[in-house]
Amino acid sequence: MDADERDGPPRALLIAAVVVAVGAAIAILVIAAVRKTPAEQQVVGIVAVPAPQAESADCNALTAALPDKLGDFDRARVAEPAPAGAAAWRTDPEREAIILRCGLERPADFVVGAPLQVVDAVNWFHVPEQGRGTWYAVDRPVYIALTLPQDSGPTPIQQISDVIAKTLPAKPIDPAPVG
Repeated sequence: MDADERDGPPRALLIAAVVVAVGAAIAILVIAAVRKTPAEQQVVGIVAVPAPQAESADCNALTAALPDKLGDFDRARVAEPAPAGAAAWRTDPEREAIILRCGLERPADFVVGAPLQVVDAVNWFHVPEQGRGTWYAVDRPVYIALTLPQDSGPTPIQQISDVIAKTLPAKPIDPAPVG
């Protein structure tokens, strides 16, 4: 019986099918591994904004005291060039990151009579945005902004408030005059 009379597909076709199947399995594993990159290895881009006091001793002390975790969010690397006084936390690449900025200018909407919320002895001014909100600590020697994704929960702002309260002294608030 010669090779053409055997039952089943040719040996080369079987080998090719096995190679394709193994290749597909490896590709799936590589994609899964890339998508599950730990947050601390993920790079977060942070846009530079005016932050005249970002390199102050107060901001340096605050950024040195920042935790590695905020609730479910892990500290993430910031893409270079990283703005001074900035930090980020993320759960995975599909979700928006938490961004902290220190040394900012007074928020434009922070005027006399603006509502504040106190979290663990820190006065925060909230600016809602589409799908997220930015909270400004307004009673410290420097302004600090914490931008939170909509689904981040209360833990991140509570933890950051605790760090701020322990790191920076409180000072009277200084809103801009109305008008």
